[in-house]
Amino acid sequence: MTMRRFLPIFSLFFSVLPTLAQEQPLVYRGATIYPIAGDPIENGVLVVQGGKIVAVGKDGSVQVPQGATTIDAKGKVILPGLVDTHSHIGRGDGGDASSTTHPSVRILDAIDPRATGFKKALAGGITTVNVMPGSGHLMSGQTAYLKIRKDARSIEEMLFVSDPLKEIAGGLKMANGTNPLRPAPFSQTRSKSASMIRVLYLKAQDYQAKMKAAGGDAEKLPKRDLEMETLVEVLEGKRIVQHHTHRADDILTVLRIAKEFGYKPVLHHVSEGWKVAKEIADAKAPCSIIVLDSPGGKLEAVELRFETGKILEDAGVDVAFHTDDGITDSRFFLRSAALGVRGGMSRKKALEALTLAGARMLGLEKRVGSLEVGKDADFIVLSGDPFSTYTHVLETYVEGQKVFDRQNPDDYKFAVGGYDVYQPGEYQVECCGFMLENMR
Repeated sequence: MTMRRFLPIFSLFFSVLPTLAQEQPLVYRGATIYPIAGDPIENGVLVVQGGKIVAVGKDGSVQVPQGATTIDAKGKVILPGLVDTHSHIGRGDGGDASSTTHPSVRILDAIDPRATGFKKALAGGITTVNVMPGSGHLMSGQTAYLKIRKDARSIEEMLFVSDPLKEIAGGLKMANGTNPLRPAPFSQTRSKSASMIRVLYLKAQDYQAKMKAAGGDAEKLPKRDLEMETLVEVLEGKRIVQHHTHRADDILTVLRIAKEFGYKPVLHHVSEGWKVAKEIADAKAPCSIIVLDSPGGKLEAVELRFETGKILEDAGVDVAFHTDDGITDSRFFLRSAALGVRGGMSRKKALEALTLAGARMLGLEKRVGSLEVGKDADFIVLSGDPFSTYTHVLETYVEGQKVFDRQNPDDYKFAVGGYDVYQPGEYQVECCGFMLENMR
């Protein structure tokens, strides 16, 4: 029998190996490990089993379980799976033009778990993502915190919660500045935008008071209102506001309203955050920032700077990066941190901004964002220094299962393929296979 006839059998065998192997301990030995929660570990050892991290430390200090499968990772770098706090992958949508506020709309009801954008994110080392409705509304709806699990068939298989009807599955997307300024029923001025949000939260406070006064008595409870329920979750600190904002004056407006109603927002983009770093720090508001390496875009973002991360870091602000995919490509998420370091951020905080800081901003820091015992075994294997332009994501793991392998041709095309790879229904690029092979 020829080798060609054996290949399908080999392929089938190795395709099921990761799933079977995860039932026994897997040991990754010899890599430089960045646990994020501690100092880098040269010649490190990472042990995972049952989808969780069992041990991490320097070779010789970690007890390796009997029967473990050892993987030689010498010369490689291991990081926690990257956390993207702001993305639009999954072909979802959000609120429509009937109103500028849609707090009851859920992006999870519109996400396609089979969308090829998720494969692109895995190729970039992203394992956790906050998928947003758009920013053309003052409130475009509820976001979804997703774990990019392999071959998910439904949105429920990607969520961090087991039941989105009983548990909060994401944050609330809000926006101010230029985006929501459109003809009625949208706001047409910045001051009207602020006014509409204040009126809505006052209504939510009234609903909250009626719920409390009812004391669980069904006859006294107000008529159920999905919009008010969402906003009460915000007021009670159960749902995080993920807030799009760019200009310095718009940032301060967000902080002013949040203080008035007692909730803590995560500030997204903050193109002019460097102008009001002290005010942001005083408000203890985390910032999820975007880094662009070419000019263009909207006028309110014209003063975006590479130095924003450093200035916010120096002020004591918790800083994360995001892609806003498709504004920037998920495959190049590591580059955001590299550009942050170019602008003066410390290496430690730049790596934290890709991982643990983002996890904190989603309220998921107990499960993801760092390589610590008991956390989910989400991690990536890199070919070299995280900040080098020559470094590639070689492998991506979610809960101990390999979900991206650069050596796999089906995965490789999503790491290097062009725009057509990500069109709806386009899962193959066979016409240019020879080009991909020559690019290895």
